[in-house]
Amino acid sequence: MSDEPAVRELRLVVTAADYDAALHFYRDVLGLTERGAFSSPDGRVTILDAGRATLELTDPNHAAFIDEVEVGRRVAGHIRVAFQVDDSVTATSKLAAAGAQVVAEPTRTPWNSLNSRLEAPGALQLTLFTELDD
Repeated sequence: MSDEPAVRELRLVVTAADYDAALHFYRDVLGLTERGAFSSPDGRVTILDAGRATLELTDPNHAAFIDEVEVGRRVAGHIRVAFQVDDSVTATSKLAAAGAQVVAEPTRTPWNSLNSRLEAPGALQLTLFTELDD
């Protein structure tokens, strides 16, 4: 067996009806850096670097628990995107000012992070989280 990983990158592909608004939100407001942009005769795609990627798998009961902690009720579909940020309070305000709908303001979780929940362009539900030291 090789020491090389079988998978080298996790890429989440989001189809956004308002491509320009979604690109502005994720690149210019959230701050994801552009790695590449390509076009076809009738369309465009931009690849944004979101840092280190992980795949978080959960069963329905734990997903409901996470929603209960972060929002107070079950709200997420089967996919939710979580971004670790330096300051979830500031990032939440910044993204809300750019058009995201705040579902839940930042709240301290039992796993010691400060998490908020937003509905964002591209029909994605986002968690912004900041790991807390104490």
